[in-house]
Amino acid sequence: MSYQGAPTLGEEIGAWRAGYRHVAGVDEAGRGPMAGPVVAAAVVLDPQFAQPWWSELRDSKLLSGRQRALLAERLRESAGFGVGRAGHDEIDALGLLPATRQAMSRALNALPFRPDFLLIDAVSLPQEEGRDGYAIAWAQRALIHGDRLSLSIAAASIIAKVERDALMDAYDETYPGYGFTHNRGYCTRDHLRALAEQGPCLIHRRSFAPVRAYLERQQP
Repeated sequence: MSYQGAPTLGEEIGAWRAGYRHVAGVDEAGRGPMAGPVVAAAVVLDPQFAQPWWSELRDSKLLSGRQRALLAERLRESAGFGVGRAGHDEIDALGLLPATRQAMSRALNALPFRPDFLLIDAVSLPQEEGRDGYAIAWAQRALIHGDRLSLSIAAASIIAKVERDALMDAYDETYPGYGFTHNRGYCTRDHLRALAEQGPCLIHRRSFAPVRAYLERQQP
């Protein structure tokens, strides 16, 4: 399936016609950075209360900060949503993919009601409780480039991105000098320079290559 153009309700309509009532789109923000948490969101759009501005929903990476903030506010006011996160320490202890699944599980558990069907951006969630403590028992479908195909996943990507950016803004005040407000923890040139000069702070992911290499260089 092509992911050119705007996301649609095609996947959601298929699930609704199959008898699923509450279809949740699930996405995350922050898998790539070397600092900070991964944040996931789950969003349930109600077709009985469709909004004209749904046509503006896109993969969060295709929107400006102002557009994301406005759409996130509208979604919080009109849709069912939940947010979950997995911290830097969980990413280091579990690995990135299990920690991402943990964050998604927490987002789903934070929804105001239980969804019947999940549309997830690229990731499949386990059906039984695993060793890392997450448990998902819902029917689901993982979609590659889901945030460009499914309106619900696009909505989740927006809320996850806005929530994570707000966290990184707060971390920038707690841990100044790393530029978290603008680099969001990603491996930008200025962030790598700050890491080399200051060393890692508490929220850096020790398992990520640049941070691990710095720590190895400090060992006698």
